Amino acid sequence: MSETTSPSGDAGAREPETAVAAAPPRSPLGPLWNRQLDRYPETGPRVFYLFISTLAGIVLYYELYVQYSVSTSLISEFGMTYMFATMISVVGNLAGAFASLLAGLADRWGRANLVVYGLLLVGLLIVFAVPNAQSKTQLMVYMAIVSFVEGIVLVASPALIRDFSPQIGRAAAMGFWTLGPVIGSLTTTIVTSNTLDSYGWEDQFRFAGYAGLAVFVIAFFGLRELSPPLRDQLMVSLRDQALVEAKARGLDTEQMLKGQWKQMMRPDIVVPTLGISLHLMFYYSAVGNLVVYYATAFGYSEQRTNALANWYWVANALSLVFVGIVSDLLKVRKPFMILGGVGTVVFTLLFLMRTDDPSTGYYHFAWLLVGIGVFSGFTFAPWMAAFTETVERHNPAATAVGLAVWGWTLRVVVSVSAIFTPIIVTAVTPLVNDGAKVEAAAAEAGTAAQTVQAHPELFAELDRYPNEQDIPLELRIRAVQTVGMDKLMEVQAKAEALRTLDKYAPDVLAAQERAPDEWERWWWFTIACQALFLPTVFLMAGRWDPRKARADAEEHARKVDAELAELVREPADSDR
Repeated sequence: MSETTSPSGDAGAREPETAVAAAPPRSPLGPLWNRQLDRYPETGPRVFYLFISTLAGIVLYYELYVQYSVSTSLISEFGMTYMFATMISVVGNLAGAFASLLAGLADRWGRANLVVYGLLLVGLLIVFAVPNAQSKTQLMVYMAIVSFVEGIVLVASPALIRDFSPQIGRAAAMGFWTLGPVIGSLTTTIVTSNTLDSYGWEDQFRFAGYAGLAVFVIAFFGLRELSPPLRDQLMVSLRDQALVEAKARGLDTEQMLKGQWKQMMRPDIVVPTLGISLHLMFYYSAVGNLVVYYATAFGYSEQRTNALANWYWVANALSLVFVGIVSDLLKVRKPFMILGGVGTVVFTLLFLMRTDDPSTGYYHFAWLLVGIGVFSGFTFAPWMAAFTETVERHNPAATAVGLAVWGWTLRVVVSVSAIFTPIIVTAVTPLVNDGAKVEAAAAEAGTAAQTVQAHPELFAELDRYPNEQDIPLELRIRAVQTVGMDKLMEVQAKAEALRTLDKYAPDVLAAQERAPDEWERWWWFTIACQALFLPTVFLMAGRWDPRKARADAEEHARKVDAELAELVREPADSDR
């Protein structure tokens, strides 16, 4: 609940300057482009528009996150280093960052259209382009385009959520919208953990793309948005509808669009966006690195790790909705953000303390991830509501611009952090690239490897002679006497597997040794980022005390009633 809840004090609540606003010209494309509503919708249609916006976010994140659920398969398929795989994420997030800035123009272009046709473009790319990538460079380009479009929708879809949800009720609405990345991740891990045995990585992308195109059809026929005069005003509760519609008839929206970027470049906008980006560091680590982490540190398969991640995503999803509803009932955001921020730090610390213990069980990790997911949800849903209310404190018409600042900051932080992941965790590349071949070679070599390890100097001397015929007679006799003819012949038969072990095993074993310490440093970095979020909460709009927030709401309701009464009296006075 914003501390400045009266629309009369906001940029979106100016007195009408003209009698009637000119009707927007009808596009010749009709319903293909013109999606604006001239009246605030009733509850049924409004909930339907919120549902479509949430569904769009879910499927777009599903399409984006598939790459991480099959990351080890992609690394193996295209012969990538872990650094190159990370750079795919870096390039994609940078593309999404600048797309978010571009989406600040959504107030002029139409938020609904950006969502609808973004769904179409991403769906086509995921179905037809990404699975047919012929090289790792092509894969990077395709995913960069997907991330670019997703960056635009990251701004447009929460702007629609804000438009269709007054401040009282917004935390619940934002809680549902933030299910997008969470349910998208959950969908990814559920599908992958149950189908990767039978369907390859290409099919995992196609499944996501088909889902995206299905949601596009729903959005194409069903999604609408408020006209600028309606959405550019502050709406605290549904009781404001009559006043908002009355003022919309004379609102000078062009005037309200001036100076938006300058209005959003304020400490209470910029600093909290940086804070929430840092808080989400574990979330993005779970999305991008959890499969790689458990594969390299605990030897989990992709399916097992994705099944483990389901615990985190389910807990996070339930928490987002629950805390959104409770936050709206109490009309406060900040206490939940602080509780969530502190709880996330505590559970991430407990998680970190198990990273160097290979005996830690599957369900032990599952419950730690549940704790992190619950408290992260306590933070994020109220934060999204408080952030849009902070933007409205300056100018309700600048919602898309404020969300563009948030989207850009979030993506840049993720990109920078992704660059440092392979620098901090150097063990990943040899383990992912060479670990499987070393394991296969060790199984093939069998006891021959033990024979070589028992007599390293002898076999080092034999290796100096690639051709068996060139081995001196004295060395042959000594070799037979030392290990026996049967074992010597076994070593010769397994020569290829032994060469693979000799070439790759030292680096793989060294990486296995240092991996736990390197991952521990990464989780410490994550905790530090989460802690930095906490002080940024104090800059945002909203009350700490539910009683004061309730008093604000009651005072706002009285002012709305008074303004409506004044609007009714004015025509009566003019008729006398």
